[in-house]
Amino acid sequence: MKNNKTGFRVTMSILLILLFVHLPAKNRWTIDLEAGPVFASSNTVQVPNPGGTRFSLTDSFDIKAKIYYRLRLSFNLARRHQLSALFAPLSLTASGELDQDVVFQETTFNAGESIEALYRFNSYRLTYRYLLLDRETIQIWIGFTAKIRDAEIRLDSGSGEANTTDVGFVPLLNLVLDWKWSEKVGLFFEADALASPGGQGRAEDVSLSVYYRINPSSRLRLGYRFVEGGANVEQVYNFAFLHYFYLAFQLYF
Repeated sequence: MKNNKTGFRVTMSILLILLFVHLPAKNRWTIDLEAGPVFASSNTVQVPNPGGTRFSLTDSFDIKAKIYYRLRLSFNLARRHQLSALFAPLSLTASGELDQDVVFQETTFNAGESIEALYRFNSYRLTYRYLLLDRETIQIWIGFTAKIRDAEIRLDSGSGEANTTDVGFVPLLNLVLDWKWSEKVGLFFEADALASPGGQGRAEDVSLSVYYRINPSSRLRLGYRFVEGGANVEQVYNFAFLHYFYLAFQLYF
C-alpha cells in the first residue's frame, strides 16, 4: 500500500512538472461539472473472503438512489497531449432487515436485525491522453489513468457496528471518442477500464452522452454512465454495478 501511494505521488509530480515546463503559448483549460441521480442494481459483499457471509446490499436492503456530482479539470499540454484530474465522490446508504445471519468483518449480525449500511467509493484520477485521430468530424483519444480509490462498507445494527476500508492504486486504460454530427450537436464517449489477470478484480467506468454546443467556449452534455467492477481477494469480495444519469456542463478557457 505504501509503495502504491509513493508511486502515485511520483507520477503526479512528474506530470505536473511537465505541465508547467511545456506550457504552450495558447493554453487551453476545460472544466467539466457532471451531476445527476445514481443507483445500484447490484452490490455483493463478503468480508473476509473466505470466512465472512456473502450477501447483497441491493437484494437484502433498500439502497437509496441519490444525487451525485463529478468535477474534472483538463489541460492541453500541446495540440495532441492532454492531462486531466477527476474528483468523483460517491456514497450510498441502505437500510433493511437481514434475512439471514451475516458474519461481516468478524462481527455477527443476526437475521431479523434492522441494519443501516453505507457504501462509499470515492475516486481520484489523473489521466494522460494522446490525440490519436483528429478529423473535422471526429476525434479519438487514447491514454492511461492513475486512479486512487477510497472505499468503505459499513454495517450498523444499533447494538453492533463493523466496517472495512480500502485505499489503493488502480491503473486503467482510457479511451475518448468525440463525434461531431453538426456544428452544434455531437456524441461523446469515454471509458476508463482494465481487468487484472486471474479474475482478482476489474474496473469499468463507461459513459455515453449527446452534447449541444452553446457557444465556442461551452457545451452541455446529457448522458448515461455505468461503473462496474470490484475485487475478489483474500481480504474482501465486493462487486457492484452502478448506473448514472447526468447533465454535464463543460467550459473551455
